[in-house]
Amino acid sequence: MSEVAKRLAEIRARIERAAALVGRDPSAVKLLAVSKTQSAERVLEAVAAGQLAFGENRVQEAGEKIPAVRAACATPLEWHLIGGLQRNKARRAVELCDVIQSVDRPELLLALDKAAAELGRRPRIFLQVNIDREQQKGGCMPSTAAALAEAADQCANLELVGLMAIPRPCDNAEQVRPSFARLRALLAELNRTRPRERRLGELSMGMSGDFEVAVQEGATWLRVGTALFGERKSE
Repeated sequence: MSEVAKRLAEIRARIERAAALVGRDPSAVKLLAVSKTQSAERVLEAVAAGQLAFGENRVQEAGEKIPAVRAACATPLEWHLIGGLQRNKARRAVELCDVIQSVDRPELLLALDKAAAELGRRPRIFLQVNIDREQQKGGCMPSTAAALAEAADQCANLELVGLMAIPRPCDNAEQVRPSFARLRALLAELNRTRPRERRLGELSMGMSGDFEVAVQEGATWLRVGTALFGERKSE
């Protein structure tokens, strides 16, 4: 068994234990392997261990890695863009990725919608929320999330599925719990005014150092890189 396969098995076991503590079905929690700075070979190692969803931060890196992985692997994989996205890279992001988790402003929505229409694709999107209101961090403010969701609903070529957040760094996982709880509450607040057929079900939150707490607070997607692949190479 490869080192990646061993780590993947341990992560899945930890997810199951965390879900059991709060009575959640662990199958409702999906794992996104953050493959930024990892080689195509490392991604293929994870695929061989059963991991099928991967997250990239940068369009340029994704544009080199994703075709290389597809050329070497017949298994259908799901690719998420989880890093900040400029409008001029929206078309390439839609070409490459099935899911874009970092949508945080109306002009980006419009660029993605236009690109999706031209390419005949319908990517799923998350609204990135600056849940801790950090000036230096991307994401819409919680107070503007409802308006951004309404704008997303008007984009015929995009499917809004949920919210994503990157809370402020903390010394231990328990300190992040309030941020996760706020994102869960915001999702519930948005759903109270949405039609049943447009209710949002996805919460992307939790990374290598705090994903068990995120599971307990309702995460449906965990973005895990270091715990799976080891320390990242310098970017």
